[in-house]
Amino acid sequence: MQYSESGPVSRDEENPFESMKRRFEVAAHYLDLKPGIYDYLIAPEKQVIVTVPIQMDDGTVQVYEAYRVIHNTALGPSKGGIRYAPDVNLDEIKALAAWMTWKCAVVRIPFGGAKGGIKCDPTRLTQVQLEKITRRYTANLLEIFGPEKDVPAPDVNTNSQVMAWIMDTYSMHVQKTETAVVTGKPLFLGGSRGRREATGRGVMLVTMRMMEKIGLAPKEARVIVQGFGNVGSVSASLLHEQGCKVVGISDISGGYYNPGGIDVKKVITYMESHKTLEGFDGADPIDGMELLKQDCDVLVPAAREDQITSKNAPDIRAKIVVEGANGPTTAKADKILDERGILVVPDILANAGGVTVSYFEWVQNRMGYYWSEKDVNKRLKRIMKESFDEVYRLAKDHNVSLRIGAYILGVDRVAKVVRIRGIYA
Repeated sequence: MQYSESGPVSRDEENPFESMKRRFEVAAHYLDLKPGIYDYLIAPEKQVIVTVPIQMDDGTVQVYEAYRVIHNTALGPSKGGIRYAPDVNLDEIKALAAWMTWKCAVVRIPFGGAKGGIKCDPTRLTQVQLEKITRRYTANLLEIFGPEKDVPAPDVNTNSQVMAWIMDTYSMHVQKTETAVVTGKPLFLGGSRGRREATGRGVMLVTMRMMEKIGLAPKEARVIVQGFGNVGSVSASLLHEQGCKVVGISDISGGYYNPGGIDVKKVITYMESHKTLEGFDGADPIDGMELLKQDCDVLVPAAREDQITSKNAPDIRAKIVVEGANGPTTAKADKILDERGILVVPDILANAGGVTVSYFEWVQNRMGYYWSEKDVNKRLKRIMKESFDEVYRLAKDHNVSLRIGAYILGVDRVAKVVRIRGIYA
């Protein structure tokens, strides 16, 4: 089999699980993984599909399909978000669960990887219906969830309120308040200070580190952020605070570009009142995908998977791509970006701030003592800096991209644990 940094050829570019496998295969080649260990690490431990029926407001019953995939638990309890979206599918959830495994290993926290999702359109559901779906989903997965087994968190279209419903439903069934069963909870319900900003803060920290490596001063950096949800908005705000000029932003309504710079504080105030960027007059409207092709120094894709593909990778004009979202760049696009000299800080490193502070929340829940936001951010900064430096060193040592360096680091750490634990049979 021929190997390149984008892996073996003739795979489905639009399938995120196949993209994950291609990167894994390259790392496995460098690590000389034995076939048995290879097969064990690539395959999910559990794939659960459940039916979630709820009674609607008019008395009719609506049935939804939902998933929970546990990819690996060698390092500890599985960890991963739950997303609500009409296009959720099993391959996407499998890929996201695997990415969580490698991500936790890269930042050296004692979790394995998992992911969940419900195939629904939350914009068409009332708050009561969302609560019903969440509670029934939780009840269906009581044997899967648990502070020592599998710990969910927020993801696309879920938030601290959804986590509170999960925590309450689980607690009612086990007949005790169990805050450590989920992370991303409201602060007064066992949440951690700094958790909401953690993913975006991690993006900022590794961006600054990467800029330092190439000698790019923050005041000279022009930044485009795709996606203005929690991760994108926090990333844009914190990079702006560091002196970077944010020239482009986008959300579901489209893109907004201003080469002279966008007032990020004004954007956030606008979002608070309008819930969308539509109508924002501080930048020129532009097609959301065209925004990715605009001239900038740093591009932060913080929306969904498969945004940078082989079709638009030749047109990306950034010096650095920092992946705020999971899987925003396909495996085929990797090679194109690498050949063009564009540095990519991969998702399993760049957006690991979220799971790192989720780990902090889990630890605080379990010991019943809570840290200040200053302490949380200090610990996060240390972990992100150390993890970036390890990935950067490995990439240099093997003469590979940062993505493959991160995969080598993550896969190697999980493989070593599997070898020492052995295979129970």
